[in-house]
Amino acid sequence: MLEPIIDGLPNITATKEVEAAIKDRPKNIADKGKINFGGIRSATAIALHMHQPLIPAGGHDLGTADIISNLQHMMENQGFGDNHNAPVFQWCYKRLGDFIPELVGEGKEPRAMLEYSGELLFGLQKMGLHDVIDNLKRITCDPALWRTVDWLGCPWGHAVAPSTPVQDYRLHVKAWQSNFAAIFGMDALKRVRGFSPSEMALPNHPDTAYEFVKTLRDCGFTWVIVQEHSVELAENGWGLQEKHIPHRLVCKNSKGEEASIIAIIKTQGSDTKLVAQMQPYYEAKSLSRTTIAGKSVPPLVTQIADGENGGVMMNEFPPKFMEVARESSGSDSPMMNATEYLEHLEAMGITEKDFPAIQPIFQKRIWDKMAESDKKKDVAQIIEELKKEDHRFHMDGGSWTNDLSWVNGYQNVLDPMNQLSAKFAQKVLNSKKPHDERKYRNALYHLLVSQTSCFRYWGQGTWTDYARELCRRGTEIVDKDF
Repeated sequence: MLEPIIDGLPNITATKEVEAAIKDRPKNIADKGKINFGGIRSATAIALHMHQPLIPAGGHDLGTADIISNLQHMMENQGFGDNHNAPVFQWCYKRLGDFIPELVGEGKEPRAMLEYSGELLFGLQKMGLHDVIDNLKRITCDPALWRTVDWLGCPWGHAVAPSTPVQDYRLHVKAWQSNFAAIFGMDALKRVRGFSPSEMALPNHPDTAYEFVKTLRDCGFTWVIVQEHSVELAENGWGLQEKHIPHRLVCKNSKGEEASIIAIIKTQGSDTKLVAQMQPYYEAKSLSRTTIAGKSVPPLVTQIADGENGGVMMNEFPPKFMEVARESSGSDSPMMNATEYLEHLEAMGITEKDFPAIQPIFQKRIWDKMAESDKKKDVAQIIEELKKEDHRFHMDGGSWTNDLSWVNGYQNVLDPMNQLSAKFAQKVLNSKKPHDERKYRNALYHLLVSQTSCFRYWGQGTWTDYARELCRRGTEIVDKDF
């Protein structure tokens, strides 16, 4: 058994144990007998994303304040802004652990995909909210219930892939696996096949995108959820024609190396409202079976949203989820999880190679221009030429929103973040100190916490101050201990 917290820090370094478990995991995990896959018309998959950042706010002096969960900060300061929502947030983090057993007890077949950041899970434990963790353990570990829940991996510190150094992103992914296994057990980790990138941020720079997919495959993930408008069809650069079937995300780097992974498409729309009102189910009910590799299959309507933010998610989701779970169970348009769906396809003989190939946005323009050039140019030259030709062309990556950059205007955060990253790579990763030592875990913890997207999402001011302070602490730790 792994300990979730060691010397006050999250267990984010059980890499060897995790790697061994991934190699030893069962090939299939879905209960194929619960849904008549050959007889249904369509299916619905919903995912709930949960996150609260860790911030240096446990005290009045920024330079010495304890690093605490933003949820704890909200709890202790409920008179400011929307902090009064903190108790409701806490309920949102645990409520599926009540809903699902009730529905299964009625003989129904609810389904939900869950993505909780490592920062949130550690923050909940540090706050002593064991009721939340226990509820999650129930639906994750109970053999009578776990088929209903499909956990998705994610970067431990809610880092955005396009602007996080690739070696650090790999550390985030491995840290999440370690932390998840320490909380829920290795058997639960063995069942985690899908991955949810924070902010739905998919890198579109060829080298970064390749490393992103390679990291996921190396860490044992078999599929990733991607935002519809962050990808393009590989053959022609067009938008997706069929949004409700799996695709094959293919990423090629500047050396010509390729990495691929199955992509489940999250469609556009007002995410929180769509999921809270279970609109994907009603869309799925309007669809009929389609064809993949000459075989008839049900389409899967997939949507992910924050599981706690906004009045519609807080108030409307619970009754609507219960209603749809009851109505859809046993119908020809049931709720399904993506891993379950993919295993049904595989049982039919449909595999990754049968899915349409896609790539991150704007990549076709890079490869076309490279092929057209009469001079040997590297990818960097091609990218600069395309930026000059079209101001809309960028390599910032795609995410859930087209009007928010994770790079522009944030050099005051990115510079110290990248400096800490470089120093960590040079002094910590190259050191011979065991990774299970507290010094290594402490340095890694500060690196990962400093890279959460919230320090840019919430704009300049307090949140960027938090990021710079965390980078300062991380740099101090690396200089002192390594």
